[in-house]
Amino acid sequence: MNIKKQQELDKRYARMALIWAENSYCTRRKVGALVVKDRMIISDGYNGTPTGFENICEDDNNTSKPYVLHAEANAITKLAKSANSSDGATLYVTASPCIECAKLIIQAGIKRVVYTEKYRLTDGIDLLERAGITVDYLDLNE
Repeated sequence: MNIKKQQELDKRYARMALIWAENSYCTRRKVGALVVKDRMIISDGYNGTPTGFENICEDDNNTSKPYVLHAEANAITKLAKSANSSDGATLYVTASPCIECAKLIIQAGIKRVVYTEKYRLTDGIDLLERAGITVDYLDLNE
């Protein structure tokens, strides 16, 4: 696929991840993720509490509860319930992955990560790059 076509697809999937983030009940930050393989969305996720828990992500001090799942973790673990494989896929996520999610991304065989918001910590991005995963920042305002 040519570069221009890939850039157009990247922007579309990134905007879709942004829309998917709106499903989150978290008030501090809403994050969305899509796993795409062979130009098909094979999984999606947004940050929130585990299935069956109350949809309240923050405590009384507005701190995220320790059991809140990140969007990437939700998208990757959702694949475990499906017949799809993330091996060789691309992950589109609205915030740069943390180090815990980076470990899941590596183990899931995802080969490319596209993110649209930079975070102050870069340890997740650094680990992904160390693992040979292509990491692309995409500014949707350009």
